[in-house]
Amino acid sequence: MRHSTGARDTRPDRTDGPRDRGRDEVFIRAVYDKHGVFLLRVTTGLLLGDSHQAQDLVQEAVLRAWQHAGILDPEAEGIRPWLLTVVRNLVIDGYRARRARPPETVDTALNDVPGPECMDPALTRKLVREALGDLTLQHREILVHVEFLDQSVARTAKTLGIPPGTVKSRTHLALKALRAALAERGYAP
Repeated sequence: MRHSTGARDTRPDRTDGPRDRGRDEVFIRAVYDKHGVFLLRVTTGLLLGDSHQAQDLVQEAVLRAWQHAGILDPEAEGIRPWLLTVVRNLVIDGYRARRARPPETVDTALNDVPGPECMDPALTRKLVREALGDLTLQHREILVHVEFLDQSVARTAKTLGIPPGTVKSRTHLALKALRAALAERGYAP
């Protein structure tokens, strides 16, 4: 992060001067170009593959970064952990909101429709997504970084702001919990 000295603040809540739309577009484009794909992959993993919701949350995170454009530098390394924290908090907020309201209705008739033999990989992905849903957010987050994004322990530790030893132990416990969740569903690797 950088602090702006002498530069005009471009946050939308500033009312004492005109906004520079060109600078706003440059800021937003720079955030998306440098961090958008990574944020989308992480968010999709945290949301168990819900790419539409992930896109919405990444857009919200970029909007929040833009609201702090006066103090954030999209090219600095410090913005990525900030964005990940925003995304993580949005995922947690969404999870809490869903738990606080009645469950959404599901079309159960589609669950019983048989599919062709080529559906096995799709069913396996569905089974793994359901099993990931049984894990805690911390365990899913670790698995997304270490297994899905194939990040090193050091890189994951730096990204999440936790010690490397914690990454190792959480990864071990997360994989153990995932194996148990898969076994409960009758999947035996």
